[in-house]
Amino acid sequence: MTASDTQKAPFCPGPAPTQTRPSAFEMPAGVVDTHAHVIGEPPRHPWMPDRAYTPPPATPEAYLKMLDDTGSQYGVLIQVSVHGQDNTLMLDTLRANRERLCGVVVPALGLSDGQYHAMKDAGAVGLRLNVLYGGGGTSLAQLAEYDALARDWGWHMQFLLDARELPALAPQFSTLRSTIVIDHMGHMPTAEGIESKGFQHLLALVRDGAWVKLSGAYRMSAGEPPYRDTIGYAQALIDAASERCVWGSDWPHVATWTTMPTVAQLLDTLALWAPDHATRTAILTTNAHKLYGFR
Repeated sequence: MTASDTQKAPFCPGPAPTQTRPSAFEMPAGVVDTHAHVIGEPPRHPWMPDRAYTPPPATPEAYLKMLDDTGSQYGVLIQVSVHGQDNTLMLDTLRANRERLCGVVVPALGLSDGQYHAMKDAGAVGLRLNVLYGGGGTSLAQLAEYDALARDWGWHMQFLLDARELPALAPQFSTLRSTIVIDHMGHMPTAEGIESKGFQHLLALVRDGAWVKLSGAYRMSAGEPPYRDTIGYAQALIDAASERCVWGSDWPHVATWTTMPTVAQLLDTLALWAPDHATRTAILTTNAHKLYGFR
């Protein structure tokens, strides 16, 4: 990698090699971590040239260890932007762990039915449109085409976007017929305020049937763990539709240059968001089982 490449896509640190369970509560049986990534290295797993960051590897073995360390029985892998539309590593990981994992792919349009079928057969249950980090390979300009693709294969549509963009996107979103999942509580700075137009549009989407991931607190927060400035946002989403809220660690926390959180800290933050045991347990288990099809 050249110095120019490093400036355009700076190296980001990796997570702690050993994780622990939360201190605020006992993990229930059947927990689903609905958001994490596996990351390979070139040349076997090439990186996108227009990526926004350069990550350390996050191997399938390290990922499964993280699930075990934190008490998560199931996991959902999300195709990471640095690998673009080359879902190979993620799909191979799903195939090797069919009873435990499923995934959300970033597929190209116009592939053969056989190629899409192979993704679904491996365990793909959704597709992702990432409009925040370079290298994702998808665009909201093709939203209708991706909606049709998702419906053809029984997938939901997952969006990594800044909720501040939702008011402008409302006309396009109103035409979608697929199930919608929004990453990281809308990935907007807490300084914007709960009453901001973007977050209010997110709440309306969730009330109308969208799902939301209670994740990425450190991407929104202006503070340190346990990210208390995110509590109002998460609780507003839970109040809007607790049955469509799920939790994810976002391991290995790519593109993080502030304090690197542990998964235990993020689970302890979930306890602040959802202090009620039954609600928190549903977010960790029942809700995710319904969305992702775990038995």
